[in-house]
Amino acid sequence: MRHRVSGRRLGRGPSHQKAMFRALAAALITHEHIETTDARAKELRRVADRLVTLGKKGTLHARRQAYKFLNNHQLVQKLFDEIAPRFKDRPGGYTRLIKSRIRVADQAPMTFVRFVDEALPEKKEVEKAPKTASTVESQVKAAVEEELEAGGDATAAETAVEDAQEEAADESTGAEGDTEATKEEKESKE
Repeated sequence: MRHRVSGRRLGRGPSHQKAMFRALAAALITHEHIETTDARAKELRRVADRLVTLGKKGTLHARRQAYKFLNNHQLVQKLFDEIAPRFKDRPGGYTRLIKSRIRVADQAPMTFVRFVDEALPEKKEVEKAPKTASTVESQVKAAVEEELEAGGDATAAETAVEDAQEEAADESTGAEGDTEATKEEKESKE
């Protein structure tokens, strides 16, 4: 029975667990977001929240306790000077877990661990770039739409259509070998 046993073992001994969470916490403080497995992320949340709480205290004793865990003065300084002041009014829950993907190698569920106040990456509006079309018709259609958006006249649209058709023919010659156009060019050269 597991009465009064907290935390996950993660298939490691106590010293390996401590070293792993020390490394994960250092990476989280350094980069402010990391991706790890779901189980590790849930355990890292406990460690990171305790470190931020020490940072909020700001005392010399709290700095020494944080250094005892992190073993790096630069990380302790960043924790106390940059990260902890952001959470001065927040009572707890300094990290956010976001499920990301399933790892291909072993099918492990992966999770992003971030500090809460860090802005989530917003979807950038991508300019309408002409996509590479797979068929001649779609290439022609894309070329005509580009010309209409640009406000070109009919002759410019026609030249764009011809250019798109030539490009499509060039692509098909690379994939299929000699086509009628290339055969005609060879005959004219002879």
